[in-house]
Amino acid sequence: MEKPKMGRMLWADLTVDNADAVSDFYATVVGWEKQGLDMGGYDDYVMKETESGEGISGVCHARGANSNIPPQWLLYVTVPDLDKSLEDCLKLGGKMIGDKRKMGPNGTYCLIQDPAGAYMMLCGE
Repeated sequence: MEKPKMGRMLWADLTVDNADAVSDFYATVVGWEKQGLDMGGYDDYVMKETESGEGISGVCHARGANSNIPPQWLLYVTVPDLDKSLEDCLKLGGKMIGDKRKMGPNGTYCLIQDPAGAYMMLCGE
């Protein structure tokens, strides 16, 4: 797997109370295919491009560690040093929303809010 380029959008997620219905909405409106992803008692969804089958976004339930994520499309952006970016975020008037979390075997991510109130997931190694 190719290493993501720094500063690039890596993924987009939408976290909502009813991911079952909202994933059906996007499957119909946009034409994505949806695939369940077992979260231990319920499914979140990987939304896939129809032609290639490539996963391009997620629709997740606002449960557990995701309960504090706002119901808006969140961009995941790669940064070279997550801890440094989080430190800079706080220094410049932003906020960390929740704690850093594991992203697969090799990465971590954290939700931030900028001084204007917009949200973004920062991803690092």
